[in-house]
Amino acid sequence: MTTTKQTQKSPIPALLTAILDAWRMPDLRFRILFTLFILVVFRFFAHVPVPGVDRAALAAAFEANPLLGFLDLFSGGALRNLSIAALGVYPYITASIILQILTPIIPSLKAISQEGEMGRKTINRYTHYLTLPLAFLQGYGQLNLFAGGFLSQSGAAITGIGFGDNFLNTFAILCSMAAGTLLLVWMGDLVTEKGIGNGISLIIFAGIVTTLPQLAGQLILLRDQIFQVVMLVTMFLLIIYLIVVFAEAQRRIQVQYGRSVFRGGQMYRQSGATHIPLRVNAAGMIPLIFAFSILILPSTIASYFVNPSVDNFGSNFAFAIQNALGPTSTFYWVAVFFLVVLFTFFYTLVVHNQQNLAENLQKNGGFIPGIRPGSPTKEYLMKVVLRITWGGALFLGMIAIMPWIAQLITNLQNATSIIQSTSLLIMVGVALDTMRQLEAQLLMRNYEGFVR
Repeated sequence: MTTTKQTQKSPIPALLTAILDAWRMPDLRFRILFTLFILVVFRFFAHVPVPGVDRAALAAAFEANPLLGFLDLFSGGALRNLSIAALGVYPYITASIILQILTPIIPSLKAISQEGEMGRKTINRYTHYLTLPLAFLQGYGQLNLFAGGFLSQSGAAITGIGFGDNFLNTFAILCSMAAGTLLLVWMGDLVTEKGIGNGISLIIFAGIVTTLPQLAGQLILLRDQIFQVVMLVTMFLLIIYLIVVFAEAQRRIQVQYGRSVFRGGQMYRQSGATHIPLRVNAAGMIPLIFAFSILILPSTIASYFVNPSVDNFGSNFAFAIQNALGPTSTFYWVAVFFLVVLFTFFYTLVVHNQQNLAENLQKNGGFIPGIRPGSPTKEYLMKVVLRITWGGALFLGMIAIMPWIAQLITNLQNATSIIQSTSLLIMVGVALDTMRQLEAQLLMRNYEGFVR
């Protein structure tokens, strides 16, 4: 009896080999270079300011209000400069979320979504149409935040951006910001078509990556608190590991397909087996966006009524709401956790109902062993989705409040700005999706890919 010892390849050389294989192929090399070129152009536009910007006043506003950091996340740092790309692709994401929610509610949209590839293109076109008015509305809202005065430490309006001087200045700024958003969406579509990965996601990814040197600089400034920094870095790596684990976690539902084949004058019954991958975290980062956006709204509205020079019930009540729903409040982070869990179930069920898995299985002659087709299959899949979503919802809730937990453990006041869970979730998700697409391109050409 002989035993053979199986050797396992190291992942690092395999990754380097896959990169070299991709670079040697002209078409893949063009896709990679085209993607990098578009991302470089995006970073160039992120530094082109709208007319009449006072950068010193903007810097003071960002230091005074940490809520702007969340909006700056989706603009890739462009909001900090109030550039033509200050809105980023956030209006497009908002339009996409709105249509995803309305599709199962409005019968006409639901019918369009069931038309296959043509339906998907139609919904995508509606999303682009809705992006333009949302860009104007969100641009007006952001400019109103700056001009309103409650973003500065003194409560005085931030002057020098041209907003409110006259209609033409305001309209010119709004047109520049809306045009920047549409330009970024067009560039993202180009990357999706001619490059590697999802273009919209990669633009957000590029904006987040550019903030990493700044975060590293903040850690260097804390070198006198080495123990807390080590704990912070450890939590940073642990969060990345957990995000990868839950991004890849799935429950596989076995499915069998039966079909009849006419051969040799007789009818034979053939069957094949496959599976339906139900992801534990099917909602991705959407619940975090919903939760943070909802909590930002009351604080933003309350800021309009805060007047430091007046001592009355209205101003004091608005100031109390602003503090209760601010990132420094314990209530804020508890509310974030429960809202993320709630929206994870909501969004997962919306996406699951749109997929019509039970109906599609029945149409294609598929069935789950031991489960009758039709309504029993639909009920069974719903139970499985609800059960595994608990894991994904609690995971996303913990990831959302991890900056607050890191601040409590390390006692570092700027821990929430160094560990941004939403940023990490986006970065890891986009990186994994891009590697999968590049792996698919390599496997088509009989090469080994990145993901094992």
